[in-house]
Amino acid sequence: MSAVDVELDITGMTCASCAMRIERKLNKLPGVEATVNYATEKARVRGEDVDSATLIAAVESAGYQAALPAPPVAEAADEPGTPVDRDLVSLRQRLLISTALSVPVAVLSMVPVLQFEYWQWLSLTLTAPVAVWGAWPFHRAAAVNARHGAATMDTLISVGVIAAFGWSLYALFFGGAGMAGMTMTFTLIGTPRAGGHEVYLEVAALVTVFILAGRYAEARARKSSSEALRALLELGAKDAVKLVDGVEQRVPVSQLIVGDAVLVRPGEKIPSDGLVIDGSSAIDASMLTGESAPVEVGVGSRVVGATVNVGGRLTVEISRVGADTELARMRRLMEEAQTGKARVQRLADRVSGIFVPIVILLAIAAFVGWLLIGGSMELAFTAAVATLIIACPCALGLATPTALLVGTGRGSQLGILIRGPQVLEQTRKVDTIVLDKTGTVTTGIMAVTAVHPSPGVTREELLAAAAAVESGSEHPVARAIVAESVTVAPAETFNSHAGFGVQGMVAGSLVVAGRPSWLQEQWGIHPTTRLQHDADALQTGGATVVAIGRDGTHLGIVAVADTVKATSAEAVARFRALGMTPVLLTGDNDGAAREIARQVGIDQVHAGVTPAGKLDVVRQLQSDGRVVVMVGDGVNDAAALAAADLGLAMGGGTDAAIAASDITVVSGDLLVVADAIRLARRTLGTIKGNLFWAFAYNVAAIPVAMAGLLNPLVAAAAMALSSVFVVTNSLRLRGFRPIPASSTTATPEPARVSARV
Repeated sequence: MSAVDVELDITGMTCASCAMRIERKLNKLPGVEATVNYATEKARVRGEDVDSATLIAAVESAGYQAALPAPPVAEAADEPGTPVDRDLVSLRQRLLISTALSVPVAVLSMVPVLQFEYWQWLSLTLTAPVAVWGAWPFHRAAAVNARHGAATMDTLISVGVIAAFGWSLYALFFGGAGMAGMTMTFTLIGTPRAGGHEVYLEVAALVTVFILAGRYAEARARKSSSEALRALLELGAKDAVKLVDGVEQRVPVSQLIVGDAVLVRPGEKIPSDGLVIDGSSAIDASMLTGESAPVEVGVGSRVVGATVNVGGRLTVEISRVGADTELARMRRLMEEAQTGKARVQRLADRVSGIFVPIVILLAIAAFVGWLLIGGSMELAFTAAVATLIIACPCALGLATPTALLVGTGRGSQLGILIRGPQVLEQTRKVDTIVLDKTGTVTTGIMAVTAVHPSPGVTREELLAAAAAVESGSEHPVARAIVAESVTVAPAETFNSHAGFGVQGMVAGSLVVAGRPSWLQEQWGIHPTTRLQHDADALQTGGATVVAIGRDGTHLGIVAVADTVKATSAEAVARFRALGMTPVLLTGDNDGAAREIARQVGIDQVHAGVTPAGKLDVVRQLQSDGRVVVMVGDGVNDAAALAAADLGLAMGGGTDAAIAASDITVVSGDLLVVADAIRLARRTLGTIKGNLFWAFAYNVAAIPVAMAGLLNPLVAAAAMALSSVFVVTNSLRLRGFRPIPASSTTATPEPARVSARV
């Protein structure tokens, strides 16, 4: 027997209970262990000798559709641009057409002076397509749920729309509401027999429109979860220069096989994982490692696909292609992290699972009860319909979308992008914030942090000599030195020694700059004892130290490093105030990581971790009972961002990191991260308040409806009142204000990170 690991794309799910039902169906198969994720619309199945056809059949038997995902190569070969989501387009069209038909119905029903003779028949004509076609997704989902003995939000919507529309049809054709001159009447407490002369078409129409609007907003947010994987694929090179018998041929990367030799010029991406067989250069691996310092490579060095050659010309022998590459492995890591993420159960679905069956039972009880005590059929039906309509989820459907709309709108004004309602549930519980170092706590840009000239040499003289010889290099360390110098006179000659340093003739003198050990061993240029002590201290702290010599004389040393953002220390203090324990996570060395942690006030540090290691750290914290928010900006953070209870990406980061996150901070300022947590928590609190009052308005009137004293029109009025409250309560989020930065915040001392030169 052989174990299989199958992934399926699932369609047709409308709520988290759908995912749980599919999961239960799959897990009933012998030897199958399945996990279904509603947010990503994927199922991951592992079992013994189970073929995909059997799995797909099991999903379809539950009333949903399943298919094997398209191969990654096919995705990468797609035309540029975001693919059209036909389901989303269809939902938008359904929403727009239903809205256009429902507005006149609402106006006619609520403004008596506009109710001309036989206006009710025009309302019926406009409402019929909305109640049937517009609400069809809800009716279909409710039918599927009913076949499996379940009741969800869709059941509540469908029953409410059918009840309002069905009663209106009865009133128009049999109850007298279709007569000429009929006008809508309104009383808070109606008479038991008044319902047969009223129509409730606006209830059926507006409920459909409100819920469609909420579903459309949710669908857009959910669709973006797949963009993380697409962003990862876009990182890779599209073509490569293949060497065939010494002749260059440009071919698509998909055509490369193991053993091919490819040429990579400066500025080009490494097409696939391989081994350098000729040349030397510096490789910018920041898109994968997150670290700003480039890595020096030469013959025999291993290189990773999608990294950028920033130095010399390289010839690379391909060792891994397709699904075996590091980029593909990271893609799988992210998929697994997303699938393993705790399933989000929408608040409305949680309560509707209990509320809907109870309301239906109460409506049936009202109908039967009135018949048993001798009430007329019309009275019994009026009481039952009023009971159903009072529970119709107009405000319930608005509770989440309106708060989310206002909250995210306010967030966008502040540079905070919240993915969707599923993001908010964990924000109140998060107790640990994991911070990536480079580009998150630090600027991610190399800069000069210390200049130590030799005795008798000025700072300006040292920098001018270093900048002159470094001006011929594109190395990030060289660029930082050139940027620091006031004057830059390019060297007359220039020569680079990969991995060691550079040399050149400047104003007739030979100037060398590079590793301190290189100057001593190759050129016999030794520093003073004090300079050697300073260099050792800087390197211990993680800085890149460049020694400069001229005509055999040691001019001094220049330290280059990443720098801590000015607001990082204050941001860490705010995280603590919000009840979160900060943790620093980085692929850099332990010395550099602890130096930065010291400056910003972080006690827990995990250094030297790989992308997979970052994912492991997050999962370990979760297994320890922590609720984790991960903050990062690189592709190497993408899997950890997806696995965390809350993923938060810095806006200056990679597309893959942003797409894998739940919240994006556009500015990249850690202070705004604290504001993002506060805004998310306040938005969640507003949603919970909305849901409470949406139920409170309706539940309070259910006994009156069952008593036959509540006109269904009053039920609609109660819904309108609860809707007004929900919208008004949500609008309060527009007053959210960020906490300004402390006036005492100063630029911190330079941070020091490692670099390979």
